[in-house]
Order: sequence, then structure tokens, then C-alpha cells
Amino acid sequence: MKAFVVLAAALLTIARAAAPDPPVAPGPHRGGVTDRYDDYFRKYTKRYFGVGFDWRLFKAQAIAESGLHPDARSAAGARGIMQLMPSTYAQIASVRPNYQSIDDPQWNIAAGILHDRWLWEYWADKSAEDDHHRFMLASYNAGEIPIARAQGIARRSQLDPTIWPSVVQVAPRVPRWRYRETVGYVRTIDGTYERIRAADIAPVP
Repeated sequence: MKAFVVLAAALLTIARAAAPDPPVAPGPHRGGVTDRYDDYFRKYTKRYFGVGFDWRLFKAQAIAESGLHPDARSAAGARGIMQLMPSTYAQIASVRPNYQSIDDPQWNIAAGILHDRWLWEYWADKSAEDDHHRFMLASYNAGEIPIARAQGIARRSQLDPTIWPSVVQVAPRVPRWRYRETVGYVRTIDGTYERIRAADIAPVP
């Protein structure tokens, strides 16, 4: 069932954004925080999330994933700035054939944000508005199934399953989930996002 949900979301996204992606030139550095790939984060956030969504959230995610290093590799085989698994990238490229190499920063960022969009839609009616992005980020890191299992435990424990603190509270009870990694991942992105905002790297519509 989840595969059909993801595929439907993918087809909806394609219908909204069918135009090819022209290249974007990387920007310079600003102070202690690089803005080398900011144009890509701006562009694909606008494309897949709309004008009002703050692209800096995905920059913060990329910092947590790879430190913005395009040649980053994980022990599990994830690659690039957004640390995508080749199988995930292949699935995305199958519906976005203009996407080129997973190792190209532009396409890696684009694919990561598109994958986030699918997850955003998946959690749209399953999470509270204030925590919607946390469910998206958590499932980017761990997959949807462990988060959904935690929601089930929260519900049975008479906790609100749509808010992130409930998931955090029951996370140790989810079998075979490295919950500490995911909880820390979400917390790190939240903190990095706030620091980027405090540095006044303003979003561009």
C-alpha cells in the first residue's frame, strides 16, 4: 500500500513540475557558512514545496547528512550531499529522467528534496502541523515504518501519535529501530536550521 502512496505522490509531483531543470551556478562563500549550493536549495525547494517554504530547512538537513560535501559516502553506500542510496536515487531518476549522476551536487540535492516532498505528502494527514517537518525528516533517516510503529505504540499508550514528543517518548519500545540516531538527527537539523536563520542567510522566493 505504501508503495502505491509513494508512486501516486511521485506522479502528482511530476505533473506539477514537468519542465526540465536548467543548470544553476553555485554561489560564493559567506562568512563561516558556505552558500555554495544555496541556489540549488532555493530552486528545488520552490519547485517541490512552493514559494513560502523555507529552503534553509533542507540546507540544514544536508549539513546533517554530509556537511555539504558532494563526495561524501556512508558505510551503507549512501552518496552525495543528501546521502541518497543509489537504489533510492534510481527510483527518483526513473520518474525524473533529466536527473543525471547521483554524484552531481545539483541532481543529488534535487532528488533529496523531491524525496522529502514525497515524505511530506505521506505524513500530511498523520502528523500535527508544528511537527510535520520532523516526521518527514525522521522518515528520511529511518523510513516510514519505524515512525508509524512508534505512532501505534503512542496511540496505545494514550499519547497523541501526531506530535513528535510522543514518538520520542515511545521510541525505545520500537523493535529493531536505531531510534537514538533518528531522534538525534531531527534534533540536529532543528538546531542547525535555527543557527542558519540566526546567521541571517535570508530565504529567496
